[in-house]
Amino acid sequence: MKTTEPPIRVAAIGLNHPHIYGMTHAVVRAGAQLVAVHAQEDDLVDAYRKVFPQAERVADRRAILEDRSIDLVLSAIVPDLRAATAIEAMRHGKDVMVDKPGVITLEQLAEVRRVQAETGRIFSVCFSERFEVRAAERASELVAAGSIGRVVQTVGLGPHSIGLNPRPDWFYQRRRYGGILCDIAAHQCDQFLHFTGSTRAEVVASHIANHAHPERPELEDFGEVLLRGNGGSGYVRVDWYTPKGLGTWGDGRLTILGTEGYIELRKYIDIAGRAGTDHLFLVDQHQTRHIDCSEQVLPYGPRLLDDIRHRTETAMTQAHCFLATELALKAEAMAVRLAG
Repeated sequence: MKTTEPPIRVAAIGLNHPHIYGMTHAVVRAGAQLVAVHAQEDDLVDAYRKVFPQAERVADRRAILEDRSIDLVLSAIVPDLRAATAIEAMRHGKDVMVDKPGVITLEQLAEVRRVQAETGRIFSVCFSERFEVRAAERASELVAAGSIGRVVQTVGLGPHSIGLNPRPDWFYQRRRYGGILCDIAAHQCDQFLHFTGSTRAEVVASHIANHAHPERPELEDFGEVLLRGNGGSGYVRVDWYTPKGLGTWGDGRLTILGTEGYIELRKYIDIAGRAGTDHLFLVDQHQTRHIDCSEQVLPYGPRLLDDIRHRTETAMTQAHCFLATELALKAEAMAVRLAG
């Protein structure tokens, strides 16, 4: 979306998860002007500024919050601090994009909702497994076009690797990361709502476990959720079991079942041997085909910048953002722990 208006000015506060790079790229490639970064960790700032040298490091976050020319704050700070960071930014008149999980307790969610309503600012969680996955965007187009009829169910699988990069201490502290369903399954809750078109939903059942990491007692390495919405049903499975032989951090999959066909996304790898990422398989009443989505345009960043300018909700509605987050939090809160 090209515009002759002045660029949206952006700053980052908190770099503790590598998702901050995808979040930043999403808005910078859409035309935003990245101007500043604040984090306490020297190594994280140094690495970030190697990729984004235009971001001036500021020693005090207030330099960002009190700068009225800055429109949008990005944050991938430690999960238990994201709600407070977003609230502070919104109260200073900034729109906010946070990494998932945007919050880690229902109490934090209630406070973020209250402040967002009071301030009228945008609180957007970057659900990167949809917003930054080209195959997911192509699937959105196909579903909207009626290619598989009416969607009745989604099955979202979110396996992850624990060992592809060193994990900081907070990653293993339940009070800081929020639990596996709060964290990873937020992606699948977002996709369930999006593809079924559900505007109301509930958690039917959920489980968590630590099957393989007894030396890390606060880690949950397995989780599953059954969802029911006014547009369809959903099943979610997430885990930290990706084997080293896969060659990437996780075989993320999404199956979208319709009354006239189905779509399966193999987001990060096709284990049948096709190279690259963003594989989509479409089965309808006429054929079965593979679609390479590597050239698909990603609209989240441009739409968010347009929303900031015009106070619209084209990237994601605020209600959707909050409901996806709420489902993940409730799934975590009510989960039955399986024997490990």
